[in-house]
Amino acid sequence: MTIRLIVGLCNPGTQYDQTRHNAGSWFVESLAKHHNGQWKSDSKLFGRTSKIVIGSHELLLLLPDTFMNRSGKSVAAAVNFYKLQSTQVLVVHDELDLSPGIARFKDGGGHGGHNGLRDIIPALGNKSDFLRLRIGIGHPGHAKAVSNYVLSKPDQGDKTAIEQIIHEAEQALTYVLADDLAKAMNQLHSIAVK
Repeated sequence: MTIRLIVGLCNPGTQYDQTRHNAGSWFVESLAKHHNGQWKSDSKLFGRTSKIVIGSHELLLLLPDTFMNRSGKSVAAAVNFYKLQSTQVLVVHDELDLSPGIARFKDGGGHGGHNGLRDIIPALGNKSDFLRLRIGIGHPGHAKAVSNYVLSKPDQGDKTAIEQIIHEAEQALTYVLADDLAKAMNQLHSIAVK
């Protein structure tokens, strides 16, 4: 099923804008910028939306206005309103288990401890077969430090690495939209920005 909805997981509010936990929204905002998308608030979808066209593909971009652990409310609203299948959704999120400068597509699976995914899966009727794009943010090294770490801003080196891998992921997205996930994975997964 061709992707029709791309969701960037994030916490709302300017204080969270550039934090590691919002790396998913960085990707989606970059897509909108590069494809002339205009953002508008959409109360029925509990978020901000933008419509863009890449090649012959019309895409809806969504940034939930709910907090990360309530992301499912916004995603389910969009899926239901546009009558989409869960397999037509790409969820972009930060990933502790990947270093900054690394990104990976993942087709389905569990929530891996990510609070956004943990909320989306039951909201979609326990369907976890949606595509994910995992943006590496690195790990602070200790479980107790994770909360403060993900809600803090990366240093300049990590920020640059994240921005560069987001650019590479945007290039690989064209293969996803052409229903060639294997090629998208081969291209993106071979890159590690230093």
